[in-house]
Amino acid sequence: MARTESTAHLVLHPVRLRIIQTLLGGRRLTTGQIAKELDDVTTATLYRQVATLAEAGILDVVGERRIRGAVERTYELHVEASQLSPEELAKMTPDEHRQAFAAFVSGLLATFEAYTRTGDVDLYRDRIGYRQAALWLTDEELDKLVEDLRAEVARRAHNQPGRGRKRRLLSTIMTLDRAQPTDD
Repeated sequence: MARTESTAHLVLHPVRLRIIQTLLGGRRLTTGQIAKELDDVTTATLYRQVATLAEAGILDVVGERRIRGAVERTYELHVEASQLSPEELAKMTPDEHRQAFAAFVSGLLATFEAYTRTGDVDLYRDRIGYRQAALWLTDEELDKLVEDLRAEVARRAHNQPGRGRKRRLLSTIMTLDRAQPTDD
């Protein structure tokens, strides 16, 4: 279906972004399976937002089966359709960027909240962490760092579930420290 909304408007909605994040890594899930993982989202809201993403071509229907007269669909993320182009990012206002960042961070918070709700919290055992590092880098050095990180992630991106493997989420945020003077 043709899009009438920008990719930014579609994917940077808090619930839609969490749906997208749930399907990362080539996962194929039904709306019911997504609902189990996003159990703080009402059923009506979840179904509405999944439908919005599917109609926009961000989610692909990869399977259908009849259950008691209803059709259960299995969805997969169309990764390329969910990414914002440099042109779309450049058109966003500062307020839109703040809203997008807030949606991204709220997804991180919801994921961490779900982990801590289990009551069995051991960050060392589970290899969970949150850290910040300050690096003095030229634009070229930063580009090389990002290229290296992407290459390492890409090497592992097609791993399948298996013995001892757990689905792990690696989230990145890169920002400038505007409090520090630069040598420009």
